[in-house]
Amino acid sequence: MTREKPKNLWLSRWGFVLAATGSAVGLGNIWKFPYITGEYGGGAFVLMYLACILAIGVPVMMTEIAIGRRGRGSPIDAIGRVVRENNGNPAWKAVGGMAMLAGFMILCFYVVVAGWAFAYTVKMLDGSLAAASVDGMAQIFETHNANPWALGGWSLLVALLTLWIVAKGVQKGIENAVRWMMPGLAVMLLILVGYAFTSGGFDQGFAFLFSFDTSKITGEALLAALGHAFFTLSLASGAILTYGSYLPDDKSIARTTFTVAIIDTCVALLAGLAIFPIIFANGMDPTAGPGLIFMSLPLAFQQMPFGTLFGVLFFAMVCLAALTSAISMIEATVAYLNEKHGVSRVKAAVGSGAVLLVISMLAMLSFNLLSGWTPLGKNFFDWLDYLTSRWMMPLGGIFMVVLAGYCLRSDIMRDELDLPPLGYALWLFMVRYVSPVMIMMVFLHALGWLGFDPLQRWYWVAGAIGVLTILGEFMRPRVMPALAGR
Repeated sequence: MTREKPKNLWLSRWGFVLAATGSAVGLGNIWKFPYITGEYGGGAFVLMYLACILAIGVPVMMTEIAIGRRGRGSPIDAIGRVVRENNGNPAWKAVGGMAMLAGFMILCFYVVVAGWAFAYTVKMLDGSLAAASVDGMAQIFETHNANPWALGGWSLLVALLTLWIVAKGVQKGIENAVRWMMPGLAVMLLILVGYAFTSGGFDQGFAFLFSFDTSKITGEALLAALGHAFFTLSLASGAILTYGSYLPDDKSIARTTFTVAIIDTCVALLAGLAIFPIIFANGMDPTAGPGLIFMSLPLAFQQMPFGTLFGVLFFAMVCLAALTSAISMIEATVAYLNEKHGVSRVKAAVGSGAVLLVISMLAMLSFNLLSGWTPLGKNFFDWLDYLTSRWMMPLGGIFMVVLAGYCLRSDIMRDELDLPPLGYALWLFMVRYVSPVMIMMVFLHALGWLGFDPLQRWYWVAGAIGVLTILGEFMRPRVMPALAGR
């Protein structure tokens, strides 16, 4: 079968790295990862998280990039072409459709969250973000959300900026944007870390993040690490698969994937070093969760020298992180309309944007005019989050590794990944036996259906024996002939 010729390509490997990292770096990196790191044992949790990145994040990301590049198209088209090359069931395209839908649904509520960051940048600048306590800051936050015109206006701005960048194309729009947004974010982050170093709470913040407290490593900690490792890299949302379809053939998928994973983790850790020293210096609660950004930190900046300047810098950084993630979430839909149906990128962006604005308006109204509408106990905003994060993305991840590990011919993924024999055998082992089990654990835990502690001793013993047995039987016939020169 003749491979599909790419319609769009990144100008360089770093174009893909910056775009994929921008997709991965979002609000979760700014507050969630530092927060759960401190809560679950600091440095001990970081090591566990890195192991989960290697077990889930890297193999699944390599799989998505390889399928995207092999199929050269949107998630639906790329999976369809790869399956057709394999003479497989075309119903597998539904996995790509679910990934695209998940990414679009996430964006529908993400623009509201990103709008908060844009609004707070201006509030910090004009002095309206002032209160005497965290409760006062909470009141400012609630007042902002209660105003549909203010909340909707900022959400609209985020949506329009996202659509404008995507409409300009892969190279002139997305790649040019991330080439200055990601370095800009990194510079802002480093400045904020330097500022935090002088805050008086740096030692406490550093200890909170990196103290090696093994007593906090529990089954709940493992599941938190597994879940964040899966979601932080924007897996099963159509973004990475679509971005992978623009990667040139001569670029290493493995090296590119590891680069993205390392940068994403470094950004999350630096965010913690920027945030928690300031929180500790002002005697605030470091485990405040989402309120850390929109309630505790603004109060802390208000009480510190040059706080307004660095507060504006912080929220501008959050805006960039949110915007780079938003771009990736809609690119799959725009690419599908452009490639499959011949719609120009501008018209595809406008059409997608019209649907986005309608659905995001319902998500925005969940905080005010439609706050009383809670079918089955959740408002519209919460339903979008629940369906995507707890159902669609984990299921999409499982289907993806099953497709690559069990259903595709070995030569397809071997040729695309271009790994040495031992590296390919290890990747195949992970996507067949390790990643599916761990993603299933994330799935069941998110739904509240996981009825055991995965760190209990007997589960580890049984699991270790099973893994070693399978690993030995799996790798022996694949690796030994290669090592023997056959």
